[in-house]
Amino acid sequence: MKYMMFVCTDTEPETELEAPDIFEWVAENDANGRRVLGNQLVSPEAATTVRVRGGELLLTDGPFAETKEVIVGFDILECADLDEAIEVARRHPMAWSGRLELRPYHGE
Repeated sequence: MKYMMFVCTDTEPETELEAPDIFEWVAENDANGRRVLGNQLVSPEAATTVRVRGGELLLTDGPFAETKEVIVGFDILECADLDEAIEVARRHPMAWSGRLELRPYHGE
């Protein structure tokens, strides 16, 4: 089963303990085939929001929502089930200083 893992910042990060190394996490999960794809995202200020209202195209520079927490990256995971995806996520450095959101992903 595939899971989309959104990597998000947190307004209350854990700072007392040292987080795992991101490069080790990526290498381990690439090697065992659990990480199908992933990358960082450019700053939210570079976003363009696209909407169509009343047949008219509306473009807005920047993110749709005003929030202190932002999505800073993503990974697509291939795991047997949600429990395995949670185990993969709990070892990600942003689990210590941010938030990770897992959602079932029905892509190829």
